[in-house]
Amino acid sequence: MKGMTELLKGSLEGIVLQIIKNKQETYGYEITNELVATGFSEIVEGTVYTVLLRLEKKGVVTTEKRKSELGPARKFYQLNNKGDRYLEEFWEKWRFLVSQLAKVKANEASEERRDEK
Repeated sequence: MKGMTELLKGSLEGIVLQIIKNKQETYGYEITNELVATGFSEIVEGTVYTVLLRLEKKGVVTTEKRKSELGPARKFYQLNNKGDRYLEEFWEKWRFLVSQLAKVKANEASEERRDEK
């Protein structure tokens, strides 16, 4: 969906962490492909690497460089215990946000019904 980049900025860390958790370990290019396959086609590889660097600095992922038969070494990412907690907090915040948005939307519908009377 077009125009999602701005909306996703605050959520991308959690989305990337969830992909890492789902795959148990992965690297940047694979994460980018997963995002595109999931419908986040506007996310570019450079953005993913920026997010990965931030996650690494926060200490929520562990990294390991490995040789690749297809080219330069790849940096693999795994979620650590701190990352698991960070991801759970992300989903708690996300559930709260979705709940609040649903309330706002429901209020819109009730306002429309009231205006019709």
